[in-house]
Amino acid sequence: MAGTFGNPEVVQEEVDILIIGGGMAACGAAYEIMPWIGAAKDAGVDITVKLVDKAAMDRSGAVAQGLSAINTYIGPHQDPADYARMVSNDLMGITRDDLAYDLGRNVDDSVHLFEEWGLPIWKTVNGERFDGATWPKEGGKLLKDGGDPVRSGKWQIMINGESYKWIVAEAAKKALGSDNIQERVFIVKLVNDANDKNRVAGAVGFSTREDKVYVYKFKACLLVAGGCVNIFRPRSVGEGQGRAWYPVWNAGSTYTMAAEAGAELTMMENRFVPARFKDGYGPVGAWFLLFKAQATNAYGEVYMTKNKELLNDYPPYGQAAVPASCLRNHLMLKEMKEGRGPIYMDTVTALGKLRETLSPREVKHLEAEAWEDFLDMCIGQCGIWVGENIEPEKKNSELMPTEPYLLGSHSGCCGIWASGPEDVGAPTTEEHPEADKIPAHLPQGWNWGYRGMTTVRGLFTAGDGVGASGHKFSSGSHTEGRMAAQSMVKFVMDNKDWTPTLDTPVETLVEEIYRPVRTFLEHKDYTTAIDVNPHYITPRMLQFRLQKIMDEYVAGVATYYTTNGHMLAVAEEKLGMLKEDAMKMRAKDLHELLRAWENYHRILTAEAHMKHIQFRQESRYPGFYYRMDHNYVDEENWHCFVNSVYDKETKQWTVFKRAHKDLVDKSKLFKPAAH
Repeated sequence: MAGTFGNPEVVQEEVDILIIGGGMAACGAAYEIMPWIGAAKDAGVDITVKLVDKAAMDRSGAVAQGLSAINTYIGPHQDPADYARMVSNDLMGITRDDLAYDLGRNVDDSVHLFEEWGLPIWKTVNGERFDGATWPKEGGKLLKDGGDPVRSGKWQIMINGESYKWIVAEAAKKALGSDNIQERVFIVKLVNDANDKNRVAGAVGFSTREDKVYVYKFKACLLVAGGCVNIFRPRSVGEGQGRAWYPVWNAGSTYTMAAEAGAELTMMENRFVPARFKDGYGPVGAWFLLFKAQATNAYGEVYMTKNKELLNDYPPYGQAAVPASCLRNHLMLKEMKEGRGPIYMDTVTALGKLRETLSPREVKHLEAEAWEDFLDMCIGQCGIWVGENIEPEKKNSELMPTEPYLLGSHSGCCGIWASGPEDVGAPTTEEHPEADKIPAHLPQGWNWGYRGMTTVRGLFTAGDGVGASGHKFSSGSHTEGRMAAQSMVKFVMDNKDWTPTLDTPVETLVEEIYRPVRTFLEHKDYTTAIDVNPHYITPRMLQFRLQKIMDEYVAGVATYYTTNGHMLAVAEEKLGMLKEDAMKMRAKDLHELLRAWENYHRILTAEAHMKHIQFRQESRYPGFYYRMDHNYVDEENWHCFVNSVYDKETKQWTVFKRAHKDLVDKSKLFKPAAH
């Protein structure tokens, strides 16, 4: 029977494996999983799979608008261990080397696939650079055959990537099959097993186009719904409200659904505050790395040189050949706080120097590349340039640190504690002096049998979901999805006789999903103005409240990314009241129901972030946030992971330390400290 608003049709389905999300990690899993399912069938085990995406795979996830570079490509002449070292230093020493190294030794294969599928990758042939759209008669070999990519940095290669996601999604859809894909369904809640609380058995969501609620049962699922945007008040307001650096549809669903299922989170205090072109959030990587531009204060001074002595306050991370991302922000913020803004990207000087050694044809091509960098991935920045009469060869552009974002695939490492590879050693919790404070049901060490599985049995993650392992970017997220696909098939084969049983009746789940709709229908006639009603709050207004709390008390742009224990206590109290009021959110249509559930996810993710900053009594990431009551990096007491577990029954967090250990020699990164 077709549903009506407030009385949805309930669709129940049972599969062996559910993939939740449609971004790069989901596409990696979708592409990889079918051959393994085929191998399982040959072994006598039939496995079914379905992918459910809130949007549409062609333009879902962080790569939706396109990219101008693949930021993780090792290549045949570099060592994955060096990649792991770089990841660790950029994240101030607290990362999982096993996860980073495992990614580094596997990621190139995904990049080779992208090129085979049609992604144009820039190459150097006989000393001349080609952008991938046209090739000379000789040369232009595929990367895997020895083709030489144009590198914008040690790990980055340039691409024409406006159709990057479309290309990757097409391969995923062909591999998985359209019958195994359900788009426009927002999964909002995982359901534990009735007989094993530390096991996931199902998921529930709703259609964003029809009055339907979907309930899935499964043996394993891959939760890859992206990072989190818009828990902090954005710099863009008014007409630019929807403009942000990371995609605005990333609502923390990965972190919240995992936490509510009982999964252990890690490093949720970590956030990323990228320095980007002001107002348009345009990327800066190609300008720094490819065009060799420098950032200056308003007086033309290069602040990375002017303030380099500040790096000595944070040994050894400030002494690396490339200082940590947060420390580069730290040097910029000094200029802004002391009144030497605006900050500029000196595009004029950079392009001028390049023109000195180039032919007129090459100059023309160079200027086209300057625009192409935005057209590939942030077309709104081109609008800013046009609207403000900016030609990059004639006028410099402002830079600005953005509002904070939570993610695990870029220069951030918050996320879920996940099992690593079996062949790379890792410590057990007994090595940590506070090991007795870790909840007893959690696994020891860094590996418990299935790569990418969380501490909840059957629940896997990848991409932004895997914590303590940043710098995966698009190619790495795809790679982790592929690794998780193999692990999930193995897990299902090992549990082929197990039957999932939901710990919550379907009727109760449906009522919970549609609570905002019921609230609206019950109270909508109480007032003549639909948006003004004492019995409910609109999702938009609730999001404004969340952003104000986080911005003003949890180190947002309003306080120059500073907070302290007292401010965090205020935030804790206000978030508690906000969680209560969130139960009164309304949904006057399916779009508002979507926004309401995104808010639920954002609130719990925000609370995790606040709790972790509150627990870690140091400023591990100066430039991203400062605990002004502990404004230093404390290597003696806090060179460790901060992890947490949420109890959905009591609504309480347990936050604790896990031991950190370097698995690769980090000394190769660092220069001798300056004196």
